[in-house]
Amino acid sequence: MKVLVLNSGSSSIKYALFDMCTQLAQVTGVIERIAESGSVHKYQYSSGGIEQKQVTCLEVNDHQQGLRVVFSLLSELAFIQNISDLLCIGHRVVHGGEKFCQPTLIDSTVLAEIKKMIPLAPLHNPANIIGIEAAMAYAQSVAQVAVFDTAFHQTIPDYAFRYAVPTAWYVKQGIRRYGFHGTSHYYVAKQAAQHLNKTLSMLNLITLHLGNGASMAAIAAGKSIDTTMGMTPLEGLMMGTRSGDLDPAIVFYLSRTLGMTESDIDNALNKQSGLKGICDENDMRAVHKMADKGDQQAQLALAMYSYRIKKYIGAYTAVLGRVDALVFTGGIGEHDAWLREQCCSDLSILGIEINVEKNQQQQREINQVESLVKVLVIATNEELEIAQQAECCVQ
Repeated sequence: MKVLVLNSGSSSIKYALFDMCTQLAQVTGVIERIAESGSVHKYQYSSGGIEQKQVTCLEVNDHQQGLRVVFSLLSELAFIQNISDLLCIGHRVVHGGEKFCQPTLIDSTVLAEIKKMIPLAPLHNPANIIGIEAAMAYAQSVAQVAVFDTAFHQTIPDYAFRYAVPTAWYVKQGIRRYGFHGTSHYYVAKQAAQHLNKTLSMLNLITLHLGNGASMAAIAAGKSIDTTMGMTPLEGLMMGTRSGDLDPAIVFYLSRTLGMTESDIDNALNKQSGLKGICDENDMRAVHKMADKGDQQAQLALAMYSYRIKKYIGAYTAVLGRVDALVFTGGIGEHDAWLREQCCSDLSILGIEINVEKNQQQQREINQVESLVKVLVIATNEELEIAQQAECCVQ
């Protein structure tokens, strides 16, 4: 059985073809600059035990043509003979609102509901919908499944997801905490349970998805009960280009004193803040190099980044009462030993004691033997999680 996973952007299609018998990706790739000059198709696959990487330049006018390119490649490489070889196509959908708390088979009614979520995710859901509609038109005989970034967090209780604003804002406008990166948080939580040889429902975890976008989740008995991102991905931790938590009155102050428009402020908080706002660089590897050379702004950015994470570790420990493990994932979480050490330092009062040598060696379990809380480093695989959820949905 094979499942194709699609993650559609406004001008891109990321994809991965999984053999669900082995749960291995046979081909992964991305088509970029769709409907622009100089479209690029990057993909990789294994042939004879050797990883093959290819980059081709072509003209792709729309997402439907992009899908034809993808299926042509899959056929050319003999991974599928025709569309009917697919069990289903799993689509990443960023926002499912309160309507969707699990993977859902897409039909016209479901698609209409996803479109209703556009005001909640105006930059993401429209792009996801373009990919869904292209796939439904091109592969009409194949089941299409939506897997939502927000779904895992739908178990958060109302006292945690509600904002202290007029109730009508929640009832009529849907203003509440939704949370994101749910697919990743759920995947690594299950992997942590497997590593600890326990069922997920027995565990209390704090999961840290740290990449250019970053979020944390408090997981009690296997269910999300709080998360750092809010109604949008802007809230919470300091990120590559996003500010994270800030006083909302800053928005009014900027408008009043600098004459900034809503669009100006939105762009500044989402694309010019975070690490980039402090030291003019959003790539964590570059920030480290700058800090190592004595750049004080880069050093400040690292201190701010790790401090906010540590603060949330304390908060989520209080919320959970008992923490079985911290789980680091995402590009930064998986590879930045310095940051993991900073986030866990001086937390022995919470039962967290990191082993510096194991951490530097990038081992999966990096805590001291006597640490009451396990500290794990687990690579995320959102595409596989989408494939697994899509498979379960259609079987």
